[in-house]
Parts: sequence; C-alpha cells; structure tokens
Amino acid sequence: METIFHLRRFNTTFGREVVAGLTTFMTMAYILFVNPSILSGTGMDKNAVFFATCVGAGVITLIMGLFVNYPIALAPGMGLNAYFAVVAAAHGGQVSWQTGLGAVFISGIVFIILTVTKIRQLLVVAVPDSLKLAITVGIGLFITIIGFKTGDLMNMQYVGIATGKYTPGAYIDNFSWQPMLGSLSSPTTLLTILGLLIIAVLFALEVPGAILIGIIATTLIGIPMKVTDLSGLHHASFLPDFSHLEVGSLSLTGVFHYGLVSALFTFTFVELFDTFGTLVGTANKAGLLEGEEGQRRLGRAMLVDAFGVSFGALLGTSTITAFVESGSGIAAGGRTGLTAVTTGILFLLSLFLWPLASIIPDQATAPALILVGVLMMSAVKNIEWDQTGLAIPAFLTIISMPLTYSISNGIAVGFTFFVILNLALRLFGKPHTKIHWLMWIIVVLAVWRYGWFV
Repeated sequence: METIFHLRRFNTTFGREVVAGLTTFMTMAYILFVNPSILSGTGMDKNAVFFATCVGAGVITLIMGLFVNYPIALAPGMGLNAYFAVVAAAHGGQVSWQTGLGAVFISGIVFIILTVTKIRQLLVVAVPDSLKLAITVGIGLFITIIGFKTGDLMNMQYVGIATGKYTPGAYIDNFSWQPMLGSLSSPTTLLTILGLLIIAVLFALEVPGAILIGIIATTLIGIPMKVTDLSGLHHASFLPDFSHLEVGSLSLTGVFHYGLVSALFTFTFVELFDTFGTLVGTANKAGLLEGEEGQRRLGRAMLVDAFGVSFGALLGTSTITAFVESGSGIAAGGRTGLTAVTTGILFLLSLFLWPLASIIPDQATAPALILVGVLMMSAVKNIEWDQTGLAIPAFLTIISMPLTYSISNGIAVGFTFFVILNLALRLFGKPHTKIHWLMWIIVVLAVWRYGWFV
C-alpha cells in the first residue's frame, strides 16, 4: 500500500483512507438510485442503468485512485443526467436515448483531445489563485444547498416560466424558485438536524471517521422515526438482474442528423467547467495541487475524467464526472488514491449489496454534505479581497453557484467579469491582474454558449 499510494508522504494511514472512501461512497450512493429513476424516463431499462451506474462509477473511480492517486470519486453527474432526459422532449421527441448516448460519447472524445493537447491543464495556469479559491468556496455552498434540500431543511417550489413546469436538474429551463424553511414537525427535517448535531459534535471532538459514524448513527435513529425504510430488505434479491443490459447501444449516426449540435456543445461546455471546478476545488482542499508534480497529477486526473465520459456512454449511462461529494471523504482525512479505490470497490459491490445501501435515507447523508460545505468555506479567507479586480469576480463565482444551482454557471460568470473588469482597469491605467490568453477564449465560449444555446 505504501508503494502504490505513498501513505506516509501524504501523512495518512490505511485505516483513515478506507474510512474516507466509505464516507465518500455513503454521501454519493444516492446516484445509484436517482440515476436509473431519471434515465428510465427516456425508455431506458432501470436495471440496465443501475448496472451501468455501478460499473461505470466503480471502474473509473478505481482508475482515478490507481492511475492518479487522487481521493476523488466519479459517477454519472446530476444535472447532466436530467438534461440528457429532456433532450428528446426538446427536439420534438425525435431523439432516442441511443442518440443521446452518442452525443455523450462524442463529448468524451472531445475531452480526451483537449486533455492530451494539454488545453484543459492550461486552465490551472490561466486562472488566478483567488478565482481557484472562489471555486472551492462556491462548491462548498453548492454542496450545502444539496444537503439542505435532500435533508428537507429547505424546500423549494419551482414555477416554470417557459414551459409551465420544472424538470429537476434541467438548468437550461427558465424558472423561478421560492425557498421555504423545513418544519420541525416533519420527521425527515428533525432527523437531518439530529444527524447534523451528531456529526458536528463528533467532528469538533476530532473523532476519527466522524462523518461515517454520524451517517450510520443517523440511519439507525431513523428506524424508530420511520424515516429509514427497511421494507426493501424483505424478500430482497442480492443478485442483480443483467437480462436487459444496454452496453454498446449508443448511436452516432443521429447526433448531427437531428441537429443535436447544441446539445453536444452543452454536454461539452458544462462538463469542462464542472470537472475543472470539482477537481481543482476538491484537490486544492486536499493540498494536492502544489508544485509541478501536483500539476502533472491534475492532468492525469483530467484524462481519466475524459475517458470516463465515453466509457459511461458505452455502458449505457449519461456523463460520468468527478463528484463534489468527494469532499466528504477528503474532510474525513482522505488524501490518496486508496480513498478512491475503496469507493470504487464499494460501487462494484453495490451490484450485489444494493438492498443494504438503499436503506440509508437522504437525511443521513445530508448532514455530511452540509459539514463539507462548512469546511470548504475556510478557503474564503485567502482570497485577495483588497484587489477589486479579483474580489468582485471571486464573489460572483461564489454566489452564482448555489443561486443558479450550477458549478459551471458560477465559473462562467466569474471568469467573464474577471476578464472584462481587469481589461477596464488596464485601459484606465489602474492596478490590474494580467489576463491569460486562455481566459479570453473561455469568455468568448461562455458568451457564445449562453447567448445562443440557452
């Protein structure tokens, strides 16, 4: 283990890494059940999507751990899977899910090319440190919003403006939302608060594995509260159903025939920024971006992520991407690929043990997500708030992520304001930050994307 993962170098232990891997899995295991539910709306078989989700997340996360030695897990991303589900409706029902998978596959090939040519890696050099820190903080708030929503601490009412209805995760729709505070009379809200208190106390006492212990304890407390549902264990089969697999069912011929260029661009654009934000934000929190070696490892991580996009499409699922919930494992002490390997193995084992994982209620994992948000907020103190050219873009990056419910939106807004603001400062002879040429290209792409493909 020392030879493969360099545990001593990263000041960690085997036990700590395994606990961190378990913690990451617990906080993102919901994707095993949410993803089939969303994609089945396209006509895909739920069991087939469940298989693709387990195998895709397991294999790519294992590669991330062994090839890159990063404590970051990957799985089909929320938001993009919902967008995948509404693509057919947006094109008059003419687009099959097979063609949608073809668009995802092609976007993965584009990412591989961008990574091999090191264009994606240039982002790390092009983006100022304050904006990198802002991304970390913004992701922390984004994770907190997820925790508040899944834990019923905050309820949202969505009212569609263009369609009259709201499609969960379909960020491209115009909608208004009204947040409401959860009620203590609700057992789900109460359980989330109890779980948050348990994890917070354990973490404050520096108890090893505090997040994992809190998740398990909250799940057990939820049994008498009738929030933890044990009914799925009765007569449950621990053998997965592989009779309707959809491996290799994607179609490339219809991608351009049905005018899916805008969808293909959306997959590529959102994945580019989401992955950059997640990898940089979580890796920075773990202290893995320092030095030349840190930059090389980030490049390898981007290559694994790019491969995962096309690999997932071949298996029969939407875009596989780095998960922001990996921050929970990092918060639990994960610093090496052993954390990811543990998570990857658990995803593969979920093919046979999914009835056990299914009893963990959202209210048990929500407190962990909220605590991760607290920890990631600490990066805000290192942003150069005394420099207006950095402070304003950093703030807009941070606030746009939770308010628009999109990491990529926050990055696009922050980067655009950074370029325009520092250009203005330069023209008027004021102190400014140098603008890397790649930032100009990103802003042009952002304006193009939001101006013509929304």
